[in-house]
Amino acid sequence: MADYGRMDPFSFAGSKDVDHPVSVRIMNLEGDEPPVKYSTLLERPDLRHIGSNTSPHSELFVTVQVWAGSKPLTVPVQTAYKPFRSERKWNEWLELPIVYKALPANSRLAITIWDLSPTGGKHAIGHAVPFGGTTLPMFDTDNQIQKGRQKCLVHRHKHADGTDSSTTPALVQAKNKANLRNGGGPFLDKDAAELDRMEKLFKKHEMGEIPRVDWLDQMVFRSFEKKGLQAAKSSMKMLQRQRALNGDSNGDHASGSDDDDGPDDGRPNTSAFLLNVELPRFDFPVVFADHEYDPPPISALQPLSASQGTLPLHQPQVQFGPGINAVGEGSDGFESRLIKVYDPEVGQRDNPAEAKHRRLFRSSHRHGTLDKDLKPNAKVRDELNMIMSYSPTHVLSPEEADLVWKFRYHLTRDKRALTKFVKSVNWSDQSESKQAIQVLGRWTEIDVDDALELLGPSFDNPAVRSYAVDRLRKADDNELLLYLLQLVQALKYEHISADSGHKSVQDSSLARFLIQRAAANFMLGNHFHWYLMVECDDHSPELGIDNRHTYRKVAYDFMAELVKQPTGTEDRKTLLRQAEMIAILSKIAGDIKTSGQSIAKKTDRLKQLLADPKNELLTFDPPLAIPLDPAVKITGIAPDQVAVFKSSLNPIKCTFKTTTGGTYPIIFKLGDDLRQDQLVIQILTLMDQLLQKENLDLKLSPYKILATSTTAGASQFVQSQSLSAIVGKYRTNPALAYLRHHNPDDRQPLGVRQETLDTYIKSCAGYCVITYILGVGDRHLDNLLLAPDGHFFHADFGFILGRDPKPFAPLMKLSKEMVECMGGVNSEHYNRFRQYCFLAYTALRKSSNLILNLFSLMLHANIPDIRLEPDKAVVKVRERFHLELSEEEAIVYFGNVIEGTLTAFAPVVIDKLHEWAQALRA
Repeated sequence: MADYGRMDPFSFAGSKDVDHPVSVRIMNLEGDEPPVKYSTLLERPDLRHIGSNTSPHSELFVTVQVWAGSKPLTVPVQTAYKPFRSERKWNEWLELPIVYKALPANSRLAITIWDLSPTGGKHAIGHAVPFGGTTLPMFDTDNQIQKGRQKCLVHRHKHADGTDSSTTPALVQAKNKANLRNGGGPFLDKDAAELDRMEKLFKKHEMGEIPRVDWLDQMVFRSFEKKGLQAAKSSMKMLQRQRALNGDSNGDHASGSDDDDGPDDGRPNTSAFLLNVELPRFDFPVVFADHEYDPPPISALQPLSASQGTLPLHQPQVQFGPGINAVGEGSDGFESRLIKVYDPEVGQRDNPAEAKHRRLFRSSHRHGTLDKDLKPNAKVRDELNMIMSYSPTHVLSPEEADLVWKFRYHLTRDKRALTKFVKSVNWSDQSESKQAIQVLGRWTEIDVDDALELLGPSFDNPAVRSYAVDRLRKADDNELLLYLLQLVQALKYEHISADSGHKSVQDSSLARFLIQRAAANFMLGNHFHWYLMVECDDHSPELGIDNRHTYRKVAYDFMAELVKQPTGTEDRKTLLRQAEMIAILSKIAGDIKTSGQSIAKKTDRLKQLLADPKNELLTFDPPLAIPLDPAVKITGIAPDQVAVFKSSLNPIKCTFKTTTGGTYPIIFKLGDDLRQDQLVIQILTLMDQLLQKENLDLKLSPYKILATSTTAGASQFVQSQSLSAIVGKYRTNPALAYLRHHNPDDRQPLGVRQETLDTYIKSCAGYCVITYILGVGDRHLDNLLLAPDGHFFHADFGFILGRDPKPFAPLMKLSKEMVECMGGVNSEHYNRFRQYCFLAYTALRKSSNLILNLFSLMLHANIPDIRLEPDKAVVKVRERFHLELSEEEAIVYFGNVIEGTLTAFAPVVIDKLHEWAQALRA
C-alpha cells in the first residue's frame, strides 16, 4: 500500500503568472542532401540562382512567429545576417512580442528557414524563397511549456504552417504503428540509437536532473564529440529510412517533391534536415493556466442592486451569422443561422417587476395618514441604526432606501438620518420629491458635516442645497473660515449660468450666502477673494472654461457687493495692493530661480532686488494687510533678512515689518502649485480645533499658507531648524541636544525643561497621527522641523493620500532621532507619546464624516494627488480611519503601525540618500 503521506512535494507555476517574453534561440541546422545535377541547373534558371543549390553552406535566415487557433498572434521575428563557413550555425536568441501569460493552450512556433534567389520562385516573398519550415507546439502533451533544446524536423520548400492541423510538424509520428510493433519498422543502427540516447541524457544534464561532476562530464563530452559527426550522419540516414517507411517519399509535404510545395529539381528524395532550437528554462514546470478576465464593462449603468445580486451571470454566446452555416449544419438546426449577441447591459438593467413593486411601495407610504405615527420594531430599529452608521461614501441599496423612506417621519428626530433620507428619495418623481421637501422642514437641526455633504456633487436638488446653506448661516465667521476652501469648490455644483447677461448668481443660495458673509467680514473676504482668483487662473482642461466663467462672475458680484459696505472701498483697494505686491514678488522669485548662480550669489541678488526703490517694497503707506493673515498689517520689507533655499525651485524667504514693531517672515515659492499644501494645512488646522474640543491640546503648529495662483504662493515662516541640520550639528542624540541647548534644566532627567519636552512629545504625537490619516509622503529629515521651544512639525506636503516617490515608504514618519529625544522606546516619555497618539486617533475617528465630506468637495479642485484617482481619494482617507474596527481594535492597530515604523530599515536608507542628494545640490 502506497504511503501517500510521504510523497515528495511537487511545485509548479501557471503560465498566466509568467510575465516573461517568449524567446527562442536558433542554434544550427543539421543535415545534407545530394547536390542538384549540373545539367539540371543549366536547364533550369529558376534553380540555378537559389543559394542552397550552389553551396552546401549558403547563407540562410530564419523567421519565427507565434500562431494559435490557426491565426498568427505576432509578427515574424528574424535572425540577423550571418555568413557561414563550415556549418549553418546562427546561435542567436530571438525575443517575440508576446509574453508567456498571453499564450493560449494551442499556441505554437512557426519557424521558417529562408533561402535567397534573385529570380524569386514558388512561394517566394520578394527574393526570399522558403528553404523549409517546421512548427513546434509551445505546450507538450502534459500541458507543460516546452523548455530546453529541441530538434525540429525541417519540411523542405515549405512555409511553416502554424495552423492547428499543421502540415509541417516538428515531430513526425509513424503512420503505421502496427508495422513498428511487429518489427516492420526501420532498423536503428547503433550510432543513431546512441545519438538519441545521449541527446536525452544531455538534456537532463542541462536541466539539472543529473548531478554535475566536472571531471567526469569533461571526459564524456570529449568522447561524444569524437563520435558526434558519425552519429549525426547515421541519425540522418535513420530519419530518411523512417520517412520512406511512412510513405512520405511520394508527395510527402516534407520531401519537397510535390509540385504544389516545392520545385522538381531532379534530385532523389533523400534530403533530411533538423533545426536545433533552444527555449528558456524555468526552475519549476510551467503548466498552462488560462487568464481569468474581469467582467465586461457596463456603460453608464449603476451597480447591481441587492435584489439583483443573486441573478445568474449571462455568459457570452458566439455563433456564425446568416449565410455562413447552411440549414441543418449546426447542432441546433435552423437556429444555428441566427446571430446571438452578448449584451452585458441586459443583466444590469433593473428588474421591471421589482421596479414596479418599489413604486407601489413608495406610493402606499406616500399619502398614508398612518406614516407619521409609524414606529419601527426592535429588529427594524437595529437595521436603521446600522444604516445611520454608514460613512458618507456608502451607497444605499434599494431595500435600505425603502426602509428609510417608510420610517422618514420617525427619523426626523435623528440628525444623522437626514443625508440618508435625501439619498433614499427618487427626485425624478415630482410627487415624491415634493413630499420629501416638506419632510425636510420637520427635521431636527443637523450638524455642519452633514450640511457639507448635501452641498456635494451627489445632491442636485436646489431645495436640498438651500436647506444646507440655511444650516451654514448659523455658523460664525471663524467656523465658516475653516470650511471656506471647500465651499468655494462647491460653487461648481451650483446652477450658475456662465452667460454674462443672466444674473444667475442670485439663483444660487450658496453663492449669495458666501458673497454676503465675505463682504461683511474682511478676514473672510480676503481668503474668499484669493480662492476665487486661483480658480479664475486655472486654465487646465480639467476645470473647463464654463467653470472659469462661473468663478469670474462670482468674483465680479463679490466686488460689487463689497463696495456697498461701509469700508468696502478701502477693502477693495487693499485687495488690489495685495495683488500688486504678489506680482512684484513673483517677478523677483523668477529672476532668482533662473539666474543659475550659487546660493550665496542668489541671496545677494535677492537683497539688491528687494532694496531697489523701483519695486516699491521698502515702505507700505498706509499699512497693508498681508494676504496670508489679514489680521497682520505690514509697513514694509526688511531687505537684509532674506534667504534663498537649496531646493530645486529656490524659494525665497522675505521678512516684513509689522505695525506692532515685530516682523512677519514668509516663504514665497514660484513654479509650484501650493493648493495641495494649502488643503493639508487647512485640514490640519481643522483637526487641531477638533482635538482641542476634546480637551486634547497637542501643541500643533498649523502655519499659514496661501496659493495666489496655480504656479505661485506663500507660506508663513516659523523659526525652526530641520532635523537634517540638527543632525549635522549635534552627533549624539541630536534633537535632545538641540532642545537642551535652547531650554536647559539640570534638575530634569534629560536636562531639558519639562514644559519644552512636553510640547515636543505632544506635537510629535499629533503630527504622526495626522500625517498618517492624510497619507503624507516624501518624509525625510529636511521637511521635519523643530522649533527652539519644542514645537515639532512637518512642512512640504507635495505627496498625500499614500503617494510617495520613494519605495518602501512607511505608513508614518517616526525616525529614531525623534524617539531618542524622548529617552528611547523604554522610557516613560515614549509611553506618553503612544498614549497621546491613541487619544488623537480615536478622537479624530469620531469626526471622520466631517473630514471625508471635506475631501469629497475637493474631488474636482485640481489638487494633484486627488486628480490622479478622484474616485479613490475619499476611500483612501476612509481606509486610514479603519471605521470597521471598534475603538479598542483601532488602538491595537495603531500601536502596530507605530512599532512597524520603528523597526523598518528602508526609511533610514532613504534619509541617507536624500542627505547625499541635498549635499550635491548645494
